[in-house]
Amino acid sequence: MAKYRNNISAIAKLFKALGDENRLRVINVLRTGELCVCQITELLGLAPSTVSKHMSVLRDAGLVKSRKDGRWIYYSLSDNNHGGNSGFAPVGDLLGHALEILRDTLEGREDSKQIKEIVKQNPEELCKKQCKR
Repeated sequence: MAKYRNNISAIAKLFKALGDENRLRVINVLRTGELCVCQITELLGLAPSTVSKHMSVLRDAGLVKSRKDGRWIYYSLSDNNHGGNSGFAPVGDLLGHALEILRDTLEGREDSKQIKEIVKQNPEELCKKQCKR
């Protein structure tokens, strides 16, 4: 969160990232742990290129981190997105409250159920299915 202190540009990126329903949905399901981009694509029902753009916005805002494992890209919440106060407490508090609110929405509960089913599927099969669309 230290990057938000005295940096209006970074704060604007944060609010831009939080200003989209699909990105909020991704943040909500990432609370359960790391997900492959194909799993996120399956949940959102969007084109892989659109999901990649959303993930780029979230990563640029410091909300998520990514790692590559072979041909797969995995995303997880950044370590500082759990309501902590490292660096700039108001931003950490805001994110903590946002995560609590997201969890309790109808969409949040439905996404949580759906992602549990999605992670049971083989990521390679998901990717093949998405490429056929």
